[in-house]
Amino acid sequence: MRVASLLQLIALCSLATAHPVEQVRSDVSKRAFSTEVLERRESLQNLACVAAPENSRVNYVSNPALRQDVTEGQVGVALTLQVTVVDVTTCKPMSNVMVEVWSSNALGNYGSSFLRGGFTTSSSGVAEFQTIFPGHTSDGANHINLMIHSSSSMSGTVSHVGQVFFTDQWTNIVSMYSNYAGNTHQRILNAQDPNYKTATNTGYNPLVDISSIHDDWPEGVIGKITVGIDPSRKV
Repeated sequence: MRVASLLQLIALCSLATAHPVEQVRSDVSKRAFSTEVLERRESLQNLACVAAPENSRVNYVSNPALRQDVTEGQVGVALTLQVTVVDVTTCKPMSNVMVEVWSSNALGNYGSSFLRGGFTTSSSGVAEFQTIFPGHTSDGANHINLMIHSSSSMSGTVSHVGQVFFTDQWTNIVSMYSNYAGNTHQRILNAQDPNYKTATNTGYNPLVDISSIHDDWPEGVIGKITVGIDPSRKV
């Protein structure tokens, strides 16, 4: 990244401190969580047993590679995405279930293999992926697509197909990064997306919680989301 772009982006990141969900931190090891952040995390825990709403399989390609790093050479702001899967019938994390993710690149375009993959959840119910912050598309607010199976196999029963979103403010900030500047897709805000509206109206929180962002951008951002599913459901 050129120095000018880096300095500009760091300056823009200061805007994010106005939003309680997104705290900009220059030193994660020494960061102090504000009261607002702690309240946010408590809120996420309270929402863990709310079923995530279903969406259609838009831009889906079956049988993606079994992998955690799905970047496949795509350049953008690095995103470590941690998806926690919770059984809404027991309110407990689901271990060893397959999670598939797919998203657009910095220019808002989907590919046949890049930024796609699947991996199983850990004993704590978390599936972690290395991807990039998606570029906005013209078919909805900025999001990442998810598919969750009720078993560890991609050929197993699909119990959930959905989308997780980012705040408009984070998309604004990341869109200033040089690799995203060439995105010509029409921008759709969260409030304009019916899928986002449906998710929030049901009591579910579809926003990825950006828990840290480094001043030296190569380290990227960390995003966390809890997805509640009913494993007996078939979609």
